[in-house]
Amino acid sequence: MHHRITTLRCLFMAIAAIYGSLVLFPAKASCRNDEKLDVPARALQSDNDHRGITVQTSDLDDGVTGVVGKVYIEASPKRVWSAITDYNNHKSFVPKLIDSGLISDNGRKQVMFERGKTGILLFKKTVYIKLRLQGEYPKRLDFHQIDGDFKVYEGDWLIEHAPDGKGTILTFRAKIKPDFFAPAMFVRKVQQNDLPMVLAAMKKRAESAEGTLQVARTSSPKHPTQPSGDSTIAD
Repeated sequence: MHHRITTLRCLFMAIAAIYGSLVLFPAKASCRNDEKLDVPARALQSDNDHRGITVQTSDLDDGVTGVVGKVYIEASPKRVWSAITDYNNHKSFVPKLIDSGLISDNGRKQVMFERGKTGILLFKKTVYIKLRLQGEYPKRLDFHQIDGDFKVYEGDWLIEHAPDGKGTILTFRAKIKPDFFAPAMFVRKVQQNDLPMVLAAMKKRAESAEGTLQVARTSSPKHPTQPSGDSTIAD
């Protein structure tokens, strides 16, 4: 009997890890004035590998898990926006993603998909989600699932100027419920483990792009203080 209980416990942990670990990235969006997503905090995690990154999780009604993650990025809001909407390249720098892309864009709302491979112990699975998105460039992106492996997956990205006036604070907020039975405590644990990796990837991508622009500024003989075209940095 003890062996059977242990086996079932491991299975629940594996399933929860698979469906809880995929963190999704919304597309380019247009204006929307909805109320901000309110996710109360239950636990706070920050480890040595992701200094300056915080993740909070909470138990909400009807088995829904709330998650909030924050990271400071030494880059402009435009560069941060570019990082989280760089769908064609997400698979090359975002952990656990194998494919993603923009499906449609009517100028006000967008639809995109993501597919990620994850697993634990001997249990491996590829998960899929399709999101509808809209928001305010380059400040906020709202998203919610319209098809995929979750009963509930909705939230937003917030992009705000940091108090020091130099960098940007990127915040990810979401409400998550897998489309199967899984203890909320396992979903919370997976988010606490995986979201810091995603935020760190976005930070590295945005800061790398910003560094490239700084080099371009100082090396240009005609426009030493401002790059041209799409690479212009927002104040």
